[in-house]
Amino acid sequence: MDKNSQNVYELENAKISSLLWKYFWPAFTGVVINSLYNVVDRIFIGQGVGSIALSGLSAVYPIMLILMAFGMLIGLGAGVRISINLGKKDFKRAEWVLGNSFILMLIVSAIITILGFAIKDPLLQLFGVSVDTKDIANEYLNIILYGAVFNVVGFSLNNLIRSEGNAKIAMYSMLISAGTNIILDPIFIFLLDMGVAGAAYATIISQLILCIWVIKHFRSNRSVIRLSATNFKLNPQIIWYIISIGFAPFSMQIAGSFVQGLYNVQLIKFSNDVAIAAMGVINSVAMLIVMTIVAINMAAQPIFGFSHGAKHFDRVKETLKICMVAATGIAVFGWIMVQIFPETMVLAFNSTDKELLEVGAKGLQTFLIALPVVGFQIIVGNYFQSIGKAGVSALLTLMRQVILLIPILFILPNYLGLDGVWFAGPISDVGSAMIAGIFIIREFRKLNHQIA
Repeated sequence: MDKNSQNVYELENAKISSLLWKYFWPAFTGVVINSLYNVVDRIFIGQGVGSIALSGLSAVYPIMLILMAFGMLIGLGAGVRISINLGKKDFKRAEWVLGNSFILMLIVSAIITILGFAIKDPLLQLFGVSVDTKDIANEYLNIILYGAVFNVVGFSLNNLIRSEGNAKIAMYSMLISAGTNIILDPIFIFLLDMGVAGAAYATIISQLILCIWVIKHFRSNRSVIRLSATNFKLNPQIIWYIISIGFAPFSMQIAGSFVQGLYNVQLIKFSNDVAIAAMGVINSVAMLIVMTIVAINMAAQPIFGFSHGAKHFDRVKETLKICMVAATGIAVFGWIMVQIFPETMVLAFNSTDKELLEVGAKGLQTFLIALPVVGFQIIVGNYFQSIGKAGVSALLTLMRQVILLIPILFILPNYLGLDGVWFAGPISDVGSAMIAGIFIIREFRKLNHQIA
């Protein structure tokens, strides 16, 4: 049995717990290393340039989320379709999805770059950049926009590598890319004294390397499906399939971007630039915890898609249960660490600013106080996306990120000040967790009926 046939055989027959474990570690290594793009930038900038520079980088963060959103729109949308087609043994259709998604990545990247330069100033103003941080934010963003194509293509194609069952190769991709970023950051920021610009150049160079690596994979014998010019002709139905499934994670990221911008505006209104720097620290810590749960999603996505396409609903149910338990365990562990060691976490980003330490430690504990209920929500949203129910996935995502959060974020600070900004997130998390619970209970009943 060749390697490609073995991947398909394992998705259909291997023990679910073993399969998840096999896929989880490469995904975990990849996403945690990938998270270090932003975390390492913030640590080096916070320690090497200062808290104001850290605040400027935090003001750019919502725009970085928009770039990631387009990568998710195509990468996750195409990934689900590829997994489902592989489950149906329709390899030709899977390759057609790959070819169309690649062209879509190039088109979207060009639009992002042109539009980004056209509206970046009003965007930065909308997302809460202050007079003191405007120049720093602009310097970083100008460089990042030139590398948008590397970001979108690299992220998207790497997800497709994972969707075809090559989790270890996807892990190596992120190790190479993020490793490059981690090495270049101190060289550019400290040794060459390039400051914020050095962090940006380190990021786009590492993304370029990722882009080259993933394209080379889909042109090699290691891939289950091949990237071929014969599949570049755009098919409206395939494009619609990609976008319809990818819309849920896309909407989550876009919503997250504008909500983060709203956070910045409220933080400036009820505090100052130090509070925005603190939010940058909080986002970095939360990212490392949440991305560990996302790694479970990445491990489960090809199993969900393949098993649902092959109508193995017992395997779908088992995968879902294991993932929910594991995600909740990770969220609880992260919550304990945050509540016990908040000062230590803030000091990693800046060890000289006492105000940042005080504001950041309190904000970290408060903002992540409802973390234990977040884990299973992430799994539930990914599950519905992975089986093709994009509408349900988008609803659950928007419930947490927009529908509940935005009104609370507007209202609560008027009564509690800065504490109201920190408490808005956890209140939204609890409310959306209840709604996600209702949907997943119904889904379990449906799966039980299909198994019977």
